Amino acid sequence: MNSSRPYLVRAIYDWVVDNQLTPYIMVDALMPDVEVPERFVENGKIVLNIEPQAVGRLRMGNDAVEFDARFSGVAHHIFIPVRAIKAIYAFENGRGMVFTEDEDGGNDGRTSPPSNSSVYKPVKKGRPNLKIVK
Repeated sequence: MNSSRPYLVRAIYDWVVDNQLTPYIMVDALMPDVEVPERFVENGKIVLNIEPQAVGRLRMGNDAVEFDARFSGVAHHIFIPVRAIKAIYAFENGRGMVFTEDEDGGNDGRTSPPSNSSVYKPVKKGRPNLKIVK
């Protein structure tokens, strides 16, 4: 099954912009194929303003988000695989969505069997305790 993350990112982006708010994304800059200016990365993350007026040639595909932006006056082409997007939200009120690895099939789509401790085990009781009511 396809990841829902790119669809949710686009939907929240549209919702934020439609409400005249500023869409921001938080990106795991340490993931493979992420192309962002490294000097703005803090603790392995970078937060980017993707407001239509702040970026050029924005493309939000199923595999990646890419656009042109300026950082301290220097033009950069930004490329972010969708799996590297950890959150998208409105700057003004913080409303949006945070993504976890589980939502994206972080284990390459494979599911592991539940551990024995999480398997439902019915409690065994003695004989049923029923009474006749007249």
